[in-house]
Amino acid sequence: MDTIEKLIQRVQKTQHGFLDIQKAADEVVVGQADKVSLRIAKKLFSSDRYQARSLATFIFGRLAANSNESLEFLKRRVSQDKDWRVQEILAKAFDRYCAEVGYEQALSEIKEWLADSSPNVRRAVTEGLRIWTGRSYFNDHPDAAIQLLSQLRNDESEYVRKSVGNALRDISKKHKELVKIELQQWDIANKRIEQTHKLASKFLQTKDAG
Repeated sequence: MDTIEKLIQRVQKTQHGFLDIQKAADEVVVGQADKVSLRIAKKLFSSDRYQARSLATFIFGRLAANSNESLEFLKRRVSQDKDWRVQEILAKAFDRYCAEVGYEQALSEIKEWLADSSPNVRRAVTEGLRIWTGRSYFNDHPDAAIQLLSQLRNDESEYVRKSVGNALRDISKKHKELVKIELQQWDIANKRIEQTHKLASKFLQTKDAG
């Protein structure tokens, strides 16, 4: 049994969660040269097992800070995967990339992904960096996080808008006034924006009501 088959056999046992899949990815990357890990990830991603593609996605995320090819594979190939569980791992993989290069240094890539035509790429950022203000740079610059997220308040994808609203709601726990000021500028006559606003203002309304 070759390495790929062994890995697939291992991870397909996972039916809930992703911790063992993530552990397997760490072991792959630590165990050999990056170019070998990249080759393994590509083979895994061709599997019809979502667990194998999730493993591949974790590996790409581990490699992305030092591999433009891995980052591009995440953006162009993984984002097209039809399984929602793989998309959740894509978000984690992008956050891993940002953490390793530094969130401030990753700003140009963050902005590029947020402007991408694929809703899965955009959501990988909005969801992957939650809680945004728990990340370095954004912890000191919550206004930057709020502005980046707010640009997608009218996103054509409900999937993305929900993530944006929830991410802003997260931030409002510690930065109530900043989020409130931003939300006051939104045109909630627009139904898309109103939906995002409703999610983003959830904790603000609760606190005000109390």
